[in-house]
Amino acid sequence: MEIRIITRAASHSGFTVILYQKGGKKPSGLVSAEEWAALTERTEGGQEDSLFADARGSRLFCCIKEKKVSPDLLEQIRMKGAEALAHTNRLKCTSATLVNHGTDPDLAYAWAEGFALASYQFLRYKGKKKELQGSAKELIVTGDGWDNKRIKELNGLVAGVMLCRDLINEPHSHLTATQFSREMEKAGKKAGFSTKVLHKKQIEALRMGGLLGVNMGSMEPPTFTVMEYRPAKARNKKPLVLVGKGVVFDTGGLSLKPTPSSMDEMKCDMSGAAAVVGTLFAIAQNKLPVYVIGLVPATDNRPGMNAIVPQDVLTISNGITVEVMNTDAEGRLILADALVYAQRYNPELVIDLATLTGAAVRAIGSYATAVMGTAPQEIMDNLMNSGMHAWERMWQFPLWKDYGEEIKSDVADIKNLGLGNAGQISAAKFLEHFIDYPWIHMDIAGPAWSNSAQGYRTKGGTGVGVRALYAFIQKHYVNPG
Repeated sequence: MEIRIITRAASHSGFTVILYQKGGKKPSGLVSAEEWAALTERTEGGQEDSLFADARGSRLFCCIKEKKVSPDLLEQIRMKGAEALAHTNRLKCTSATLVNHGTDPDLAYAWAEGFALASYQFLRYKGKKKELQGSAKELIVTGDGWDNKRIKELNGLVAGVMLCRDLINEPHSHLTATQFSREMEKAGKKAGFSTKVLHKKQIEALRMGGLLGVNMGSMEPPTFTVMEYRPAKARNKKPLVLVGKGVVFDTGGLSLKPTPSSMDEMKCDMSGAAAVVGTLFAIAQNKLPVYVIGLVPATDNRPGMNAIVPQDVLTISNGITVEVMNTDAEGRLILADALVYAQRYNPELVIDLATLTGAAVRAIGSYATAVMGTAPQEIMDNLMNSGMHAWERMWQFPLWKDYGEEIKSDVADIKNLGLGNAGQISAAKFLEHFIDYPWIHMDIAGPAWSNSAQGYRTKGGTGVGVRALYAFIQKHYVNPG
């Protein structure tokens, strides 16, 4: 999907959407006096959208009643964009035109964002792609408030989300840890960030006992990928480090997950890593002046070979020993090594993303990400506000020391499982043992995957995290204050 500006549409054939403010002037050339009178009457009666179809094509008039732009309103407008994409497909149009007539530019961009994101389809393994309902390939925007630089940035951001979704939706048969590392290299070459892939011997040399331990049940070797984007005039001297859980498929190991229900969607257990790749892609594509490093430990979690068993003890790369009480609590084990590795960069801030716990889902469902951390509250608030603006909402949980008591082990320094309640917090307390820098943990287990389309959040991998992180980076580094 590409969004492009034209300064003035010669004609509005096909499908055209007109955004206009309630009480505003009649859009000249787009609506007759009779139609405008009908629109005004419908708007007064509470109707927001009106469709006209004639020889000029279909025209959808969307009335914006509120004047104050809020996160709620932006999300409503994104959803209208997604609805319009469905209408475009029904008309079998390959493109649509959006005319902004006097509404706040932020709303017009939100509409375009919703339209573009809703166009996503994962068709790689469909033998008869032409028989599927196609999505529009282009959105033409015209009217008030458009800016070429901002459109280019939106295209880059959408591309990052699309890449993230593609990676999540890729089946494990085509995305082992090694194949995942190659996809990251491809993304780096395309967008303009560097990649370095550490293979098993290098991982062994670094004594990454968590990543190696989880990998012991697999016939496929692990990888550890380092992505770096460092522009010449970066606003931050110390890097922002993003860490993503890269379990390309999670059976639960010997603590086997039940199926159907728990295992069927486990190709999405690398959604945190995919979000890191998508974010780096968008940042580099748009040439943001921010120094960012992405770290992705990757493996599958299998019950074969010499798989770790409950009560085994692993040694993480910083020397901390971990008693493995449940092999299905594997994400925190591979993240531990990645968080230790992040220390070498003396980072300004580290944010990790992971589909880590079912407890996060039970706590807040699929509507939000559970966040915790040691970063200053101002930074945490910035991230959460950015998430609200992108409608990738977050809810903060405490990191009280009481939860740390739950993961003390009788035979090792710590164990990888708490007492059962508030598991999203005890998991974060586990990760806290491996940091010496400001840190935020994002448990995206709830919103990372959807079994049905929800507006512009298409079925399957949602790409959650990319838009929130991008908005945060813009707010915290590029345009602070």
